[in-house]
Amino acid sequence: MLSPMPPEAGTRSAIGPREFVILMAALMAVNALGVDTMLPGLPAIAKTLGITTANQQQWIITAYMLGFGAMQIVYGPLADRFGRRPVMLVGLLLYVATSLIASFANSFTTMIIARTLQGMAAASTRVLTVSMIRDCYSGRHMARIMSLTLLVFLAAPIFAPSIGKLILLVAPWPVVFHALAAFAAGLAIWLSIRLGETLHPEYRRSINPRAILSAAKIVVTNRLSVGYAIGHTMTFGAMLGFVTSSQQLFTDVFHAPDSFPLLFAFVALSMVFAAFVNSRIVLRFGSRRVSHSALIGYLLIGGIHLISGGIFGDSLVSFLLFQFAIMFCSGLIGPNFSAMAMEPMGAIAGTASSVQGTLSTLGATVIGITIGQSFNGSAVPIVAGFFLCGVGALAGALFAERGKLFRPQHAEPGPLQ
Repeated sequence: MLSPMPPEAGTRSAIGPREFVILMAALMAVNALGVDTMLPGLPAIAKTLGITTANQQQWIITAYMLGFGAMQIVYGPLADRFGRRPVMLVGLLLYVATSLIASFANSFTTMIIARTLQGMAAASTRVLTVSMIRDCYSGRHMARIMSLTLLVFLAAPIFAPSIGKLILLVAPWPVVFHALAAFAAGLAIWLSIRLGETLHPEYRRSINPRAILSAAKIVVTNRLSVGYAIGHTMTFGAMLGFVTSSQQLFTDVFHAPDSFPLLFAFVALSMVFAAFVNSRIVLRFGSRRVSHSALIGYLLIGGIHLISGGIFGDSLVSFLLFQFAIMFCSGLIGPNFSAMAMEPMGAIAGTASSVQGTLSTLGATVIGITIGQSFNGSAVPIVAGFFLCGVGALAGALFAERGKLFRPQHAEPGPLQ
């Protein structure tokens, strides 16, 4: 059973918890669709824009993520001052406009600029969705809602490449951007009709620089916030490295270009499964026990894959099985690390989500660029990237918990000392 939303939330409309989860998931999906829908179309886009180097086409994804990461720091303070709902609506409308601009790009430079702006617009959906969930839920209930939201949201990476492929069968690649614009416009209408303001009136904050810096200082001096944001950055970065390289990986290494949407969907399905499992067990076992166990599994699977791949090489089947397993663990780590990083930040949820999101996304994008640009015609850079990022995530968790994993759920390490 989903817990009811508190009376302060959704005051303008009577949205129920199930619709709330679906709406939050759809808003989060704006970003995922902006990345994954066009993966099958990258070769066609590259041909139209005159891109001759295979790794260069990855910048169509990377530019979006850089814009997505850089702009998050802006949306949080705006949402803490003016409310979540109006800022989200503006972000969605900007996403519609920038998607249309990208569809008319006739040069690589224009495409990169349009994609950066599109990512900047999409940043609103990441920051404000997390903020709205934190407005309405806390603790294990927040972790469960995050998992249920991710359960719906993660259908996007499963179906997005297939949607993109289907569009490309009947229309040129600009229509992919038209579809993204239509999706965002539909969400703006849904949000404006059904969801009221979730920000509690007493939590509205001034937009002056001193207030923003004061809130940001709280975020970057709290062990839970810093440590788990680092952990999430590492696992997210590994995933981005896989996503940006995936079209080349399945085409050039495993020689299965026609099966790319299906193979990508198989890997993404692991995270849906993980989100479902997490939603069922997190209230019983707690975020720490679940995520720390998953992190150990992540490291073991990554290490075994790296060693076995180095000795025996990777077949398509072995790579898919290892990737499914490690992404399952990542799906258990992500929502719990995010929830634990946000747990002490209730009074400044918007700014906290902005700061954490900006640092995490920019850091993950740099990691993803490093892994993606290391693609050398084999799966080794991706496999090594996952293992090394797992080590980094472990370091973040140990920092957050003062060197001790599996602490009781009530233990809340405070400011850095």
